[in-house]
Parts: sequence; C-alpha cells; structure tokens
Amino acid sequence: MNNSSEKIRIRDLIAFILGSALYAWSLINVNIPNNLAEGGISGITLILRALFGLNPAYTTLILNIPLLIIGYKLLGRRSIIYTLFGTISLSFWLWFWQIVPMNPPLHHDALIAAIIAGILGGLGLGIIMRFGGTTGGSDVIALVLERKLNLPMGRTIFALDASVLVLSLVYLDIVHMMYTLIMAFVFAQVLNFTQKDGYSARAFLIFSAKSVEISDAIMAKLERGTSLFDAQGGYTKNQQQVVYTVVDPSEVSTMYELIKEIDPSAFITVSDTSETLGEGFSFSKPDKSLWKKIMG
Repeated sequence: MNNSSEKIRIRDLIAFILGSALYAWSLINVNIPNNLAEGGISGITLILRALFGLNPAYTTLILNIPLLIIGYKLLGRRSIIYTLFGTISLSFWLWFWQIVPMNPPLHHDALIAAIIAGILGGLGLGIIMRFGGTTGGSDVIALVLERKLNLPMGRTIFALDASVLVLSLVYLDIVHMMYTLIMAFVFAQVLNFTQKDGYSARAFLIFSAKSVEISDAIMAKLERGTSLFDAQGGYTKNQQQVVYTVVDPSEVSTMYELIKEIDPSAFITVSDTSETLGEGFSFSKPDKSLWKKIMG
C-alpha cells in the first residue's frame, strides 16, 4: 500500500483485540445475567439467544456478512479489513467469555449493572473506533454516516440501538427495558468521551487594538499557534485584526490574564472545539495522552 493512511498498523489491531475483549466481557458477564438488552447487531444476537438459544458468538459473524459487503463497497480496503478483524475478534471473545465466565457480584442491582455495562461497553467500543475500527453491525452504518454526512457516531449508534431495543421487548419486560435505555445512554456518552480523549480544546477569538502584541505573547508564553484576521467594526467601521488561537482547557485562565495585561478592554469569545487539525493549528496534549503511553 503506497498511501501511509492505508497501512495496517499493529497497534490498531492490538487496540481492536483489547476493545472487543472488554465489550464482549460486558455483554456476556453483565448484560445477559442481568437481563439487559443491547442495540445493533449485538442486540439482535441477544434476541435470537433468548428466543431460539442461538450462541451470540456465531450469530454475530453470520449477521455481519451483508453489512461487511456494504462496508466493502463504501469504506475502502483498510476500513473493511479493520472491520472484519474487529468482527472476528468480537466473536472470539464472545465465545471465550462463555467458556471462562467472570460474573461480577452485582447482587441483582439492575441500575448498577446498567451503568457498568454502559461504561465498559462504551469504553471497549470507543477504543476500537478511536483506532479506526469497528466490530461490524451498526458500527459500520454509523461509520458510513459519519464519513458521508458528518453525523457523530455516538449519536447515530444511540438512534440505531433504540430501534433494536424496541424489538427486544419480545423477551424483556418494560422495567428491564428502562434500565437498558439508561445503559444505552451511558454507553453513547462514554463512547464519545473515549473517542475525543476525554476533553475539548478551547478556541479563542480576541478583538483588540493590540492584536499583534497579544498574538506574539500567546506564541511566546503558551507556545500556541495563532492567526490574525482582518475585520471591520459593524458600528464604527474601523479596521482591526482579530486573533484566533486554540489552547488546552488548563490554559484558559492564563489566557485571560495574558490578554488582560496587554489590553483590559479586549473583547473575547471562547468556544469548545473537540478536534483541530492542520499544521500550526493542531491541538494536542503533548506527552500527556494515555493512548500514546499505552500504544507507543
């Protein structure tokens, strides 16, 4: 493969194995023993298990075949390889955790079970998706919609899961379904949290007559890149420059102090931004990323 973005990376595959192991453990050891449903293909496999006694490890593979065909046509070679690997890995762990059960002592507390299932399931799937993979099923649909329509994967998966959860009423009562919905909500939040590395950056727009000085100070003291935009006052029609920069949340108070020292009358707007890409404007937390420490 000539394009580096299409390379199959070992660290990604390791992440898929770890993520699918965590997700499968939650499904086998928390969802099933506590009568909690699941969304997507996994939810359908639980329905088939409840009604016909079919093993989720096998039905996961069988039900994913048509979706993998769709993925092959829309997602490209590396994506489909990653999805196939993730699907096989999930099926293996679903089989493994049934052979080696590790049921936690939750004392039949459905609320605690729902929260734990949401956290562990969302974390497991979030790890997989963070490294560019899926476990098939609704993940493929969500990934396609994200790439084609820019829809957040967590939100899409939550909507797809809700549809399958309604079908799960054929074997669950309404009480356990309500706990399952709590699990699905926690799942979606943890999934998005994991994908975004747990925090958002802060984007500053600074309107000041001393924009150049402020820009220089930001680059010198915070070592963050800046841009200067030409602007015109709507009322005064005066020309001025606007400073744009992206900083770590921990640097917000320092930014306020820095700006105040140079121009106390500066007009400032601050907004959250979950991702900023491009040389000179990339937001990152150097040497602090848990993923970099774990995955190298």
